Amino acid sequence: MREKDIQNEIRLALSPYAIVFRANVGTFVTSDGRVVATGLPKGFSDLFGVRKSDGKAFFIEVKNEKGKTSKYQDNFLKQMKKNNAIVGVARSAEQAIRIIKEEL
Repeated sequence: MREKDIQNEIRLALSPYAIVFRANVGTFVTSDGRVVATGLPKGFSDLFGVRKSDGKAFFIEVKNEKGKTSKYQDNFLKQMKKNNAIVGVARSAEQAIRIIKEEL
């Protein structure tokens, strides 16, 4: 399954528990050849938001069954965790729910 599809499943599954945003991170080339960067830190998580029950911030990196996190993604999650955010890597909606509930 593509990570984009997993992200969409997670966004729907988390809607009872959290307000979820999808980050489009990286660079792209415009039709006239210009390179544009999104401005988010390197390694910023795919999904982020706040838990509805208490407003606690979360960051979830989404990977398919074969995907691996980069050193930038690992560092970003580590820094967010140091600042008391909920963090995790999810390969399914079920894993994302467990992360939000802080059961992992």
